[in-house]
Amino acid sequence: MDRRVGQLFALVTESLASATQALLLGEIALGRAVIEGDRLIDELTSEVERAVWDQIDAESPSGDQLRRLIGILQILPELERSADLAEHIAQRAVVNLGAEMSPLSRGIFQRMTEVALEMWKATADAFGAQVPPVITLDEDDEEIDILHERLTGEVARRAMPTAVAAQVTLLARFYERLGDHAVNIASRIASLPPKAIS
Repeated sequence: MDRRVGQLFALVTESLASATQALLLGEIALGRAVIEGDRLIDELTSEVERAVWDQIDAESPSGDQLRRLIGILQILPELERSADLAEHIAQRAVVNLGAEMSPLSRGIFQRMTEVALEMWKATADAFGAQVPPVITLDEDDEEIDILHERLTGEVARRAMPTAVAAQVTLLARFYERLGDHAVNIASRIASLPPKAIS
């Protein structure tokens, strides 16, 4: 069970990194691969959810074991939504939106990705630990919020076509939400009991 959730963390992180690379470097084939890969994440998420419910039904767990299973059920939607956000970024990469963005906005997106990936690595490591540590992502989340504000200001200052400006603003929101999901997952991980199931 934990191994498959760990696989989901890895897939979401990889999707985010690849989607941004596709966006900023104009790698359309990579963007399409991220979009296609979202189906695997959806399938794995459903598989883990079914496995959790099967275990609850078969074993009638209680105490820490039940709390951990419920915690996994709460984490799964956050993982799936985050993968969807990476897919949305890849969809913009496929139409080569990155080539129409200003150099500064491209740099801001690069930094937002770096911070978001640090947050996702921290949450994945915390989930994989025998006893989940308490991790604080407030500073990283605040940096993403600041970068989001800078990007909004960049859109206002630059004479980008209206359609491009609208998509850049939407992309900024996607990255901000990826940070929010990492914070939410970290909070749920902090309440997990030590590993009692696998």
